[in-house]
Amino acid sequence: MSVISRLACSLGRRDEIPNQELARDLAARKDKAGIREIAENLWNKDKNIQADCIKVLYETGYLEPKLIADYAEEFVKLLRSRNNRLAWGGMIALAEVAKVNPGAVFQHLDEIKKAKETGSVITVDNAVATLAWTASANARYNQAIFPYLLKHLSGCRPKEVPQHSEKTLPAVNSANKTDFIKVLEKRSEDLSGSGLSRVKKVIKQAASL
Repeated sequence: MSVISRLACSLGRRDEIPNQELARDLAARKDKAGIREIAENLWNKDKNIQADCIKVLYETGYLEPKLIADYAEEFVKLLRSRNNRLAWGGMIALAEVAKVNPGAVFQHLDEIKKAKETGSVITVDNAVATLAWTASANARYNQAIFPYLLKHLSGCRPKEVPQHSEKTLPAVNSANKTDFIKVLEKRSEDLSGSGLSRVKKVIKQAASL
């Protein structure tokens, strides 16, 4: 039985529950054939199938990122899509891939940065996570990526600072934490309330590294 028949749109559903259930099943069974079929249908002519397939893939990635790591190239292609859902879905998937196969993501830094500069709020949020997880892999990746993340944190809108500083944390280490803390202390001047509390917590976490 084709896994496509279990997608929300195939079942005439408008909610995401069937897609989440399918992702949990694929992850639990480590069903590589099923995941391959889902990945192949990212390019289906039916936009509803495309949207459901990227949802299933990144939901699977949340549970078992290794199961979607082979499809990094496909996710990068989605970043160029005019369909916003596919573009940000691809970036969410890449953030999961970066945790287990950062090398596959590092090859596409320019495309990820470009998508971040031009993408939606969700694309930007997940681009920061993708870059941070990639930077956390080794010193070479960190040196290539961390200055870019700091520049982003220095210039992004105040309301984005709490979430983006949290998403940058995986890339912070004993060698770069001082620069990171300096940027956040400067940005804290623009913040108040819960946003300021979140950033103070990030500063504390970074200081302890």
